[in-house]
Parts: sequence; structure tokens; C-alpha cells
Amino acid sequence: MSAASSGSRPGQITIRGAVLERIGAERPYARSAPLRVQELTLDPPGPGELLVRIEAAGLCHSDLSVVDGNRVRPVPMLLGHESAGTVEAVGSEVGDIAPGERVVMVFLPRCGECAECRTEGRLPCSRGTAANNAGELLGGGRRLHRSVGGRTSASALEDVHHHLGVSGFATHAVVDRRSVVPIGADVPAGVAAVLGCAVLTGGGAVVNAARPGPEDDVIIVGLGGVGMAALLVARALTSGTVTAVDQQESKLDLARRLGADRALTPQQAEEDGVRAGAVVEAAGHPRAFETAVRLTAPGGTTVTVGLPAPGALAEISPLVLTAEARTIVGSYLGSAVPSRDIPRFEQLWREGRLPLEELISGTIDLDHVNEGMDRLADGLAVRQVIEF
Repeated sequence: MSAASSGSRPGQITIRGAVLERIGAERPYARSAPLRVQELTLDPPGPGELLVRIEAAGLCHSDLSVVDGNRVRPVPMLLGHESAGTVEAVGSEVGDIAPGERVVMVFLPRCGECAECRTEGRLPCSRGTAANNAGELLGGGRRLHRSVGGRTSASALEDVHHHLGVSGFATHAVVDRRSVVPIGADVPAGVAAVLGCAVLTGGGAVVNAARPGPEDDVIIVGLGGVGMAALLVARALTSGTVTAVDQQESKLDLARRLGADRALTPQQAEEDGVRAGAVVEAAGHPRAFETAVRLTAPGGTTVTVGLPAPGALAEISPLVLTAEARTIVGSYLGSAVPSRDIPRFEQLWREGRLPLEELISGTIDLDHVNEGMDRLADGLAVRQVIEF
């Protein structure tokens, strides 16, 4: 654990945030409380950074995967990566965003300089990935600190790691300019938050990786927040048949309300011989991936955007891929360029073609974040949003 520098820095503020203290805590999380809401010290923004007052933050499986140990990150870590808010201060090198503007945070900043950034979203930024893995901001280092053992002197502070360059489960965040995209003042806070992960990932997988034509059929396997967002975007962009696939009847009911032509369990879909040229798997489970491959029509594309456990394995037939000229595409963050794709989805929402409010299954306050993680783990919520 590295110690923060001695002495108070001008511009430091005190915030409240949900810090993950340990990975792999027993469930229910409401009892074991792996996330502890506490006061922290937040540094002022550096030259290329912004101070953002958080308005809303969504609970996503990428947060849960750190809590349950499927994605090992350094702790203590202030979680949260799907969030939106209002800029309160900017660094000296930030000239295109001013205090008072609203922004969406994105969980993989793009440096714009590495070879991966030149792939137009197909590959994640290497520098952004390295910073995320280290629990740092893209510009290096950490801006979050907390007192050690109850002591209050500045010399008794320890660093707290950032989650995916955002740490949005807090009243405020300091983020790199490259971790935000401006958003209109008319966009509700919850909608703005889900644009940064669920919609960017699920919707991006449809438009950037699956790329259905305006009359093509689409199948979405896995109806969490990302899958439902993929469903909404597919419904907005194609007049073909959109089929939703999930094990939970409650999610199938919601999919029907959101415009799915068919909503089926995996068993029903396979028994009915349902196929499509564009299939997006958003469950993050090897069995769901296998289902998605089986539901892909000859010549079609299977896009996998879910994140299973690192050791999870799936079984598919190479012969089918060859004989039916199939394609399997991995899509991280929806193969998106956030500055390009978030405004596209924002405009679809503004035109009434993308009812993103329907993704929000409930709102909670920060103090109930552990209970929210339980509901997420049990599959009882599409997208819970913390309101500040």
C-alpha cells in the first residue's frame, strides 16, 4: 500500500464513496459488506483532468466481477464505472470542456496514440488497459486517499485505487479528459450513466461488430443491462425480426415490452429452429456463448461481448464454422469509439427511437450498494442506478 504525499494539497476535497475492501467475500453481500461507504480525500484535477460531481451511477456486472473475484483488481478500490455527472473544475490543459457541462464517463479511456487506438475501436487502448489494471488514471497515479487507522493527519493517508479510470460510486470523481464524453443537458442522469457502459457495450456490439443490415434478423442472448441495450439498439436500427433469449421469464417479459418480436428460453429457441445472421451474446457465460453459436445462421456472425470467468471454457464445432462460413467476433466495450458512438446513441434517444429509461429497473442510494450487488448477482435487476 503506497502512502499519499505528506501535507494537504490546495484544492483537495472530502467525498463519500463505496470502497471495496476485499475480494471474494461470502454472500449475501448485505451481510458480509465487501463495499464500505466512507469518507475519502480527493485531489484536485491534474492538467489533463476534470473534477466531476456524480449525478448517477449504474451497477454493472463489471463491478460485481471485481467483488466476487472473477476480475481480480488491486484493493482497496473505489468501485463504479458507469456514471455521469456535471463538471465542477478542469485542469489547465483541458480547453474543450468547461465547468457546468455534463459528461458521461467511459470505462476504457483511449489515448489516441497507440497502435490499438488506430483500429477504430476494434482493439482496446493498450495504455488505457494498463492504467485500468493498475488502478490508476490514464495520466498516471491515483487521486483518491483515505486516513489510516482513524488518524486524520495528511501523513497518515493511504492511496485508494481507481476502478477503470472512473470510480463512480462516489459523490465526486477526478477523471482523465479522455475518460469522458460531453452529454446534453436534456438527458436524464440515469440515461446518461447507462450510455457509458450498457448502451456503449451492448449497442456498440450491434452496430460495430454484428453490423446487421436494415432488414436483417438479430438475436440477443443474455438480457442483463448490456443485452437489453443491444436489444433496444437492434430494434431501433432494423426492421427484421429481433429475438431475445434468456432463462428468466421476467426478463423475457421485459424484452417483449421493449419491442422483441420473440422472447424465448434457450431451449425454446433451439427447439423452434430460430436462426439469425447477427447474434450477440451478452451473458458472459460459456453455455450462453455456445447457445449463441448454435443460433447463428450459415454465413452469419456471432458476437460475444459478455465477460465470463477467466477459466471458463466453451465447446464449439470447427467444422460448422468452416462448412457454414461462420464468423465469431470478440467485442470489448462494443468495439466502440466513445466520442463517436455515444453521441449517436444519444441522438437515437432524443428522437424517441431508443427508450433507455426502460433499462433502469430501480434506483438505490449509495448506502445500499451491497444489497444492490446481491440483486445483481441473483439476476433480479437489469440496471440499478445509484442516485446522488
